[in-house]
Amino acid sequence: MYEERMKFIVAWRQGGWSMTDLCREFGISRITGYKYLERYESEGLDGLKDKSRARKRQPKAIRPKMAEMIVRARESHPTWGARKLLALIKRRYAGVLDWPHPSTVGRILSRKGLTQKQKRQRKAVPINPLSHVVAPNDVWCADFKGHFTVGNGLRCDPLTITDAHSRFLLECRIVPKTNTESTQAIFTEVFREFGLPYAIRTDNGAPFASTSLAGLSRLSVWWLKLGIHLERIEPGKPQQNGRHERMHKTLKQSTALPPKSSLDAQQRAFDLFMEEYNYERPHEALRDKLPSELYERSPREYPERLPEIAYPTNMEICRVNDAGNIGYSGFRVFLSGALAGELVGLEEISERHARIHFASVALGIIDMFTGKVLQYRNPMPIKPL
Repeated sequence: MYEERMKFIVAWRQGGWSMTDLCREFGISRITGYKYLERYESEGLDGLKDKSRARKRQPKAIRPKMAEMIVRARESHPTWGARKLLALIKRRYAGVLDWPHPSTVGRILSRKGLTQKQKRQRKAVPINPLSHVVAPNDVWCADFKGHFTVGNGLRCDPLTITDAHSRFLLECRIVPKTNTESTQAIFTEVFREFGLPYAIRTDNGAPFASTSLAGLSRLSVWWLKLGIHLERIEPGKPQQNGRHERMHKTLKQSTALPPKSSLDAQQRAFDLFMEEYNYERPHEALRDKLPSELYERSPREYPERLPEIAYPTNMEICRVNDAGNIGYSGFRVFLSGALAGELVGLEEISERHARIHFASVALGIIDMFTGKVLQYRNPMPIKPL
């Protein structure tokens, strides 16, 4: 376009053209032609270059002080996005009424080189969403964040526990081993501090689950005895625990990129993250509220001594031996080593079949003619009679 405007001026200065004919030759209006001449006469060749279309006066332009506040907030929280930063600033300066749009905040961060372009990912539709979670402690989500090595070469395995309703991060603790003993010890501390949830959602890995009857593990047997329901996501479907997985992503960005120099330093980073995540970081899914504003301690207290399980009178009660077997209908029936020493209830549901109960769930069905067990994939909650 610049070259065409130069040709227009040259042709006009050479003469022999009327403005009407010259404008028709270049395919422009007479108004545009006179505008080119005016710019050339006042500014020379620079006047023929493209002009900025931005308004000379922008009444809604963000104030420098506001831009400075946004930049400072981003420097303090380098992994937070525009919406979260804006929510944080609104909380700190509640008296301000004229706030910029999140897209404006994003442009300010981009101009300052404080953003990174991310690949756009297609959102996975959860097959089993947590639609029943309506209050704190309805469901807790638990998992081991993927292990990594800290600066001194030691392996770091963090166990994380969150409340699904409020997103409150109940615990983020490095465990010496990802076994039942270490995991149960941490859950005992969390239960004493926050009470008991109604359900715990995990994946199908150890120590939360196993390949035995109904996926029972010693840890999940303990949870059932405490009156906690088990919720397990489908194998290979982490999006079914999406709230917890999203927290893991933020945890990694804030504390482990790069990892700290030692396990103690890494745990201190986790502790600081928990404080920020629960008491300072607004959550868009919570309408920019803080998890600490929505979470409240469970009214269900942790019992220091577990009462023995009682079953209805219509069930035959059997104690599982140390090998995980029971004697029933003339057969030695293997159930699960996780049930060793526990009482199970057997309910006859036909002339041939008996349902296996443990605590408030059913685990499978025994064929009394063959002694074989039809396992349920997961423990099936049974409504009380």
